[in-house]
Amino acid sequence: MDLLPFFTWLDTSLLADLSKAYGGVFAVVQMFHLVSLAVLGGMVLVADLRLLGVLLTDVPLTLVLRETRRGFDLALLALVISGVFMSSAVAMKLYYNQMYWVKMIALLVGVLFVYFIRRPLLGETPEQLRPVTRHLIALSSMTTWFTVAASGRWIGFS
Repeated sequence: MDLLPFFTWLDTSLLADLSKAYGGVFAVVQMFHLVSLAVLGGMVLVADLRLLGVLLTDVPLTLVLRETRRGFDLALLALVISGVFMSSAVAMKLYYNQMYWVKMIALLVGVLFVYFIRRPLLGETPEQLRPVTRHLIALSSMTTWFTVAASGRWIGFS
């Protein structure tokens, strides 16, 4: 599936015009993107380190997972919205950037992992899972989201 027509449209859209014309707006949106990334990363780390039994061991696992789920969902939504806005300013450049595609694939894998594997597996009673299963879920999650963040950061260098 060729996405070049979409990126061409995005590059010439009203959103792109706004993001290119008003540097201050772009900077504010970028700030929201980075704050959202920090919140998402924090939610992932807190939940996954709890799954590993490293952090907040005195707090029930179900409570930690429930509370981090809310922050994760909001941060992901903010990341996607701000990311689309930021991408519109350099859509054609991103289309030809390999690290951008690594990030997008990792992001897709991360989202699918969270909503179709991690959350269903952990369910209502994550304490009933074997520790090795919880540890594998946590390590897979941290690896995936680290890949998203690292490849996103690498976009600026490539």
